[in-house]
Amino acid sequence: MGKFNGHVYPGLYLFSYGLYQAAVVFKTTIVNDSLLHPSCPPRNKGIRARLWEISYQGLLKIVTGSIFTIYVIFCLDDGMVLMNREMPPRFMYPKEWQHLTMFILLTLNGCVDVTSKNLLPQRCVLLEKGALVLIFYVLLILLVSHVQDSTGVELQVHSLLILVVFLLMLVLTVELWAPNAFHLSMTEAFLFLMMGSWLMQAGFILYRPVTGYPWQDDDISDIMFVTTFFCWHVMINALCLLGTYGISSFWHHCYSSRSKLMGSKEASILYKH
Repeated sequence: MGKFNGHVYPGLYLFSYGLYQAAVVFKTTIVNDSLLHPSCPPRNKGIRARLWEISYQGLLKIVTGSIFTIYVIFCLDDGMVLMNREMPPRFMYPKEWQHLTMFILLTLNGCVDVTSKNLLPQRCVLLEKGALVLIFYVLLILLVSHVQDSTGVELQVHSLLILVVFLLMLVLTVELWAPNAFHLSMTEAFLFLMMGSWLMQAGFILYRPVTGYPWQDDDISDIMFVTTFFCWHVMINALCLLGTYGISSFWHHCYSSRSKLMGSKEASILYKH
């Protein structure tokens, strides 16, 4: 899982999650709704209203984390062996065990979201936020340990990823005291986009370079261009946020116009009767 697929697929999930978060934040801002307790559409009643309350975000975390966990377990030929049989015994596959820990944490975070939104008598937002913050504290520790034997380009790539995770951890920590703050939620969505896109980029830099030739650890130009690519990701993801806002605003404008038109038609029919 530590190769190309282990970077691209988790990165794709995180990038998609960031886009979803951005769309939710923009929607609630446009319609003046609550980030924590979005209102149910007026036409959703009965079964639709109950389906609206399901924590699809938590279910997606459970499914995604479980798939990645299973993949890590079975991607090795001899399985996830903790220690070998030599004397003295040595720990085996340290990076794979760290990946497994990360994906188990994602699954557990999904379980917390589902429990809070659908199983507890009243939703506990602090529990959801606290669990997510704790997971990112653990993730940061794992990533710092993950680069102990890295050098050159690989070290630079992972150092920039650690920077994003650290900033995201700070934002999530502050959100414990201001969970409904628009600017914090927007920053969170942007950092998830950065984390996802840069993780995908890391897969191509480290395992499938576009040129077909591996990056050189002893070439300062290669290391400098890693940072340049990271800055390009910052700009591209900022444009993604602007595009998401534009699409959300356009969709809301069309939907509200359609709703007003349908309402006026229904009112005219009732008036005639």
